[in-house]
Amino acid sequence: MKISKNSALLVIDIQQEDFKEMIPENADAPEWKCIRNAKRVLAVFRANNLPVIQIKEVHRADMVDFGRELDGAESIHCMEDSPYTDYAKLTYPIKGEYLISKRRYSAFFATDLEILLKGLRVNTLYLIGGLTDVCIHYTAVDAHQHDYYIKVVTDAVAGSSKEAHEYALKAIKYLQKDSLITVNDVESAEIE
Repeated sequence: MKISKNSALLVIDIQQEDFKEMIPENADAPEWKCIRNAKRVLAVFRANNLPVIQIKEVHRADMVDFGRELDGAESIHCMEDSPYTDYAKLTYPIKGEYLISKRRYSAFFATDLEILLKGLRVNTLYLIGGLTDVCIHYTAVDAHQHDYYIKVVTDAVAGSSKEAHEYALKAIKYLQKDSLITVNDVESAEIE
């Protein structure tokens, strides 16, 4: 596998909110596997000076920007005044990485992501983080509709359930047949 210099890594919603209640006994939980693998992917992009875009979900204290989001299974989360809304420590942004806050599931919706990607001349997006069936899926769909190649690192994303994770990956693969890769693929890739 090759990673083009016209690629960028989207680190989606790897925030303290998702890991604050996890304890060491749960080290084999999908969320911990996801973040450990995400750190490995992040290391490859950082070592090769490829663009890293850290994206986090943030909501206003008066909750005016939740829209229909609370109509489903999710409760109030990622409030802007909560320290748990910050990026997770294990994959915390470093100087030179781009930061984007979003109010909805897709990283494209009502953010400046598209402007940033055009400025960086990116044509391929690598996605890590969560949730596979929500923010990863909707961002991948929007990336596809904006004519980007998508690469979802399947063992560096986690879903709301094993089944939802697998169905989301299947839906993404339907859009682009070569879109699913692994951390090992990234680590062994040639940068061109």
